[in-house]
Amino acid sequence: MKHLSMEQILERIYLSEQFDEMRIARDQVHEMFREHLLFSHTPELGRQVNVIHDAFIQRTIELAEHILEDEGYGKPPVPYAFLLFGSGGRSEQTLWSDQDNGLVYADSEEHSEEQLEAYFTKLVDCILEGLDALGYPPCEGNVISSNKQWRKPLAGYIDMMMGWLQEPDWENVRYLLILADMRCIYGAQSLADPIKNAFLAYVQEQPDILNYLLSNTLHHKISLGVFGQLITERYGEDAGGFDIKYGAYIPIVNGIRLLAIQAGIAHSSTWQRIKLLKDNSFIAEGLANEWSEAFDIALKLRDLTPFQLENEMYTTRGRLGADQLTKEIKHELKQCLRAGVELQKYVKKSIVSHKEREKG
Repeated sequence: MKHLSMEQILERIYLSEQFDEMRIARDQVHEMFREHLLFSHTPELGRQVNVIHDAFIQRTIELAEHILEDEGYGKPPVPYAFLLFGSGGRSEQTLWSDQDNGLVYADSEEHSEEQLEAYFTKLVDCILEGLDALGYPPCEGNVISSNKQWRKPLAGYIDMMMGWLQEPDWENVRYLLILADMRCIYGAQSLADPIKNAFLAYVQEQPDILNYLLSNTLHHKISLGVFGQLITERYGEDAGGFDIKYGAYIPIVNGIRLLAIQAGIAHSSTWQRIKLLKDNSFIAEGLANEWSEAFDIALKLRDLTPFQLENEMYTTRGRLGADQLTKEIKHELKQCLRAGVELQKYVKKSIVSHKEREKG
């Protein structure tokens, strides 16, 4: 397996006919990439990991469709899109990312809502059974297509989102920011685009919503002390370690995402958001370079966090161990965190300035 090319790995995935067969491939790919990431981490390796995750998920959906057809439920009655949120939506999954997904399907005059709901409930159950077999744990926050909130016809999705926009309490804003990272991984892209486009159009027409999004965006602070020291874990089995996910990666992702929403950028990848913010003159090239470098460091260190298998699921606590915080790692991490602190200040200033301009 160590000598297989990307093309050979992807071919092996797409030729798999059973979930168990794909699980064997995932375990082998995982070990191969884990070794590479530990000893020679590059952004390209991270991108390859996400291409492979996409292939596993897409093949799982194809097999689920075939299983339902074999069981007499037929083909999908209407077009649908399988959506990824979170790091999957941003194409930033680690080797051990969990499931954050949804499903949107077309409205129909030929089939009743009950018929559509019955089919897509069965389809989702089968897809998630496959992802479970592959070792993807379900989202702890229940942002998953088995939850009816995230499995709806297109009109239902848009109505739900508009309700959140018109009542932007903390939980609804959290859901809106989850939707902002949406990506169609399988099926009809034309069902995903209207949701994102309606969201961005509302923000342009009602920019006051940005103030509500800002509060949630800045909820996770960069874990750097006022004297430039790392804020490490104080208690438990991670004592002395560093929470790279919530202390560095998530604050940077959140800040870039809100600037992209403000600018009307639909792309969900953090890398692409930074590039488009720069290309469209929303930020200076120097800032774009600084943020890209900080983001690359955050991704690299996130990929180095220890993982474990729990009930055959790949999981991580998202923390670097105290023994991993070498002098070199601390230097890189502080560089990343200083840029993150400035990013959060910039985001706050940008939204407040926007509000003042609107008032003026």
